[in-house]
Amino acid sequence: MALIKEIDYGTPASGSKTPVTLTIDGKSVTVPEGASIMRAAMQAGIEIPKLCATDMVKSFGSCRLCVIEIEGRNGTPASCTTPVAPGISVKTLTPRVDAIRRGIMELYISDHPLDCLTCAANGDCELQAMAGAVGLRDVRYGFDGANHVFARNDGKLNDQWLPKDQSNPYFTYDPSKCIVCNRCVRACSEVQGQFALTIEGRGFDSRVSPGIGEAFMESECVSCGACVQACPTATLVENSVIAIGQPEHSQVTTCAYCGVGCAFKAEMRGEEIVRMVPWKDGKANHGHSCIKGRFAYGYALHRDRVLSPMIREKITDPWREVSWEEAISYAASRFKAIQEKYGRLAVGGITSSRCTCEETYLMQKIIRSGFGNNNVDTCARVCHSPTGYGLSQAFGTSAGTQDFDSVEDADVILIIGCNPTDAHPVVGSQIKKRLREGAKLIVVDPRRTELARTPHIEAAYHLPLKPGTNVAIVTALAHVIVTEGLVNEGFVRARCDWDEYQDWAAFVSEERNSPEAVEKYTGVPAHLVRGAARLYATGGNATIYYGLGVTEHSQGSTTVMAIANLAMATGNLGRKGVGVNPLRGQNNVQGSCDMGSFPHEYPGYRHVSGDETRALFEEAWGVALDPEPGLRIPNMFDAAIEGRFKGLYVQGEDILQSDPDIKHVSAGLGALDCLIVQDLFLNETANYAHVFLPGASFLEKDGVFINAERRVQRVRKVMSPKAGYADWEATQMLANAMGCGWNYSHPSEIWAEMASLTPPFAGISYERLDEVGSVQWPCNDAAPDGMPIMHIDGFARGKGKFVITEYVPTDERSGPRFPLLLTTGRILSQYNVGAQTRRTENSQWHPEDVLEIHPHDAELRGVRDGDWVRVQSRAGETTLHAKITDRVAPGVVYTTFHHPLCQTNVVTTDNSDWATNCPEYKVTAVQVSPSNGPTEWQERYRAMAENSRRIEAAAPPAE
Repeated sequence: MALIKEIDYGTPASGSKTPVTLTIDGKSVTVPEGASIMRAAMQAGIEIPKLCATDMVKSFGSCRLCVIEIEGRNGTPASCTTPVAPGISVKTLTPRVDAIRRGIMELYISDHPLDCLTCAANGDCELQAMAGAVGLRDVRYGFDGANHVFARNDGKLNDQWLPKDQSNPYFTYDPSKCIVCNRCVRACSEVQGQFALTIEGRGFDSRVSPGIGEAFMESECVSCGACVQACPTATLVENSVIAIGQPEHSQVTTCAYCGVGCAFKAEMRGEEIVRMVPWKDGKANHGHSCIKGRFAYGYALHRDRVLSPMIREKITDPWREVSWEEAISYAASRFKAIQEKYGRLAVGGITSSRCTCEETYLMQKIIRSGFGNNNVDTCARVCHSPTGYGLSQAFGTSAGTQDFDSVEDADVILIIGCNPTDAHPVVGSQIKKRLREGAKLIVVDPRRTELARTPHIEAAYHLPLKPGTNVAIVTALAHVIVTEGLVNEGFVRARCDWDEYQDWAAFVSEERNSPEAVEKYTGVPAHLVRGAARLYATGGNATIYYGLGVTEHSQGSTTVMAIANLAMATGNLGRKGVGVNPLRGQNNVQGSCDMGSFPHEYPGYRHVSGDETRALFEEAWGVALDPEPGLRIPNMFDAAIEGRFKGLYVQGEDILQSDPDIKHVSAGLGALDCLIVQDLFLNETANYAHVFLPGASFLEKDGVFINAERRVQRVRKVMSPKAGYADWEATQMLANAMGCGWNYSHPSEIWAEMASLTPPFAGISYERLDEVGSVQWPCNDAAPDGMPIMHIDGFARGKGKFVITEYVPTDERSGPRFPLLLTTGRILSQYNVGAQTRRTENSQWHPEDVLEIHPHDAELRGVRDGDWVRVQSRAGETTLHAKITDRVAPGVVYTTFHHPLCQTNVVTTDNSDWATNCPEYKVTAVQVSPSNGPTEWQERYRAMAENSRRIEAAAPPAE
């Protein structure tokens, strides 16, 4: 296996459709109009030397190493900044050009360290390669005099020299090796849109600087790695490369963090991972990344990994390490005993949105065919189940309508209930880029997120609504669009049910749905709502992005349908630059839903009561299947407390930390006779487990992830499973112990079975994915190449369905006892419950969850920045440190849920979405008061968790 080397064309591709033909070194080359001569040459196999040019950023023309000659023109222009022209003849190698390039390289080398043999970039240094390419053999200028290389010159301190900046835990900045090519600065601004780097000084005094002479960790750098990836020398280099050395082989795989689905090259030495490098051909990320995918893979090798199966009789007992065979046999026997005593419906399972599609498919299969019921659910229950319900009602499919690249054609971007720059950073970067190009932005969020206002972008409208009033605000937007005659009537008549539209239009036109009438609920001035509605309806291509701030409400499904109504009414569906885009929280949450992880649906979103579908799976699996829907996650806990549900198999989810009303979840888990947890670590849910099966990280398995844009991508094994088996193998062993008789030998066989039974995936195979990289479902005879944009000519359900979306205030309301509203979310450096990111250096940025509180609310309560505060709700209480900020409005407080001891979900309630039981995380009435430390519950929980993680010492070997 070799190291995958991608071609760097030097400058970005041209989007022109007009061809231009020219001659380069005697070769006829045809490229799109607007392409640079450098790119045209590279496409013809002619590599022009370069240092400041790379195809991830715009051409710059500073190094002058890429000079060329053009017949009939004077001078030696830079090929990176010179566009192609019809009929021109270009020469890339002439005596004049050669002399210029050698002279330039001499100047670079005269102020550069010559420690190549011990340099971390040795063998992967563009400066080194270009010195060879231009034939550099001598440096006439010597190495004496003013320089940035040596700490001392002639025994005196050199004020031009700067020490290494090692403040960032993931990479090192060595100013002495900087050639001031500007690539890092341009990557930071053009790709990430962060503008954290600059060039300070002029001429010989020029140098790269984070901020104003700050260290990287003190600057606005978000550690996305774009600067490190762009650097042509060892000026910016991964600390892992410094420690391990250059990689010797690589494999393309898919990130296991958020729902963006970034493609990476895992670069290795043997089975040791050296670094993760964003893959330029990845269609979701195009060679970009965030701090988590780029650097936070260390959890896979963390000392907390549990590598041996463990069992125990009672949850108060210490764990006992056993063989895989004993653990599987023990788990199967306890589940069989439960079903014999309490009945077939007394057990179930929860699939993982972090595992592969194949593993999720087997999980729902073992529950349906092995346990004999439909008691299967997934983490989408607590995040995007309203998306599945709402979009299927409106459009007939349960997924987003666009690919991520569609935003490049958007004129107006409406973001509601999501914070892409923190939760989906690569998509956030794409959005920021489009905004810098002139698109307009509407943000609907209780907080002032980064996209609402930063030094480089600002929303045209920020609607800071009160938590829980999404339906009211979206319906008010629709009121303006309908009553002011801004509806795209042609689209509605052609593509939607006209009678349903008229009923809906009459409903939203009622005065009670006007911006002025709903202002008393939302707190948003009516003129802002009217302005935002007009912009969305008349500003050109308008696209909507939404997240958990929409779905995790008692009216989550209603809001999703209201958003769909808005898109249909304005005709913003079925082409580039428009659409409805749910941003999925986890790497495979879309895939876990697609694979049939809900208690009422088989793979492909087909109801279990459907005779034809059920017969299809019964024939394939060779068993009779239950036609009745099973229990949802909240129902499982209720049934456990009631004594009707006794066994649960949880794969790759930490429900005790992620689900709401932790005390209720604890009671449910504590009532189980057997809890099987399969995970990388002894997570919080494992505190109540009787069987622990070690999991495998994404680096240790083959399979498929499906991202938020329905993109099916391969996950490829780059190292052996640390615990001996991939997750699908462990599930197969348990299934066979339960009598299923499975004999899969590779995940490709599992995928093939699923695809043969699920029409949207019929045209997707491992071979196809290896050939084209990725495919967006549906992919079948009707759409042989997949479907990047859905609903082009019509909706999957036929006519688009308008649904009346009546605003019903949540039961969770503020009052004298609980006057503040708590809402929750994520932060850039941490991910979900933090099981992965907390075991990396990312915790240097976010070591604990904190409570954001407005200065006015803090002053009323005598709270200072950094104080311990008690957060109390009707469900429970916890303590956090306070962060005083005006990012939240008065009356609203905000926190994250990444750290288990902060116990954020102790205070969230059991309120849920009316259609899907998705919990209402985003609205909890609370009181905040000063505190002097953790609550009694937190201290009890800490002690219980420590006691539960005891592992029995192995017996000494016999004499």
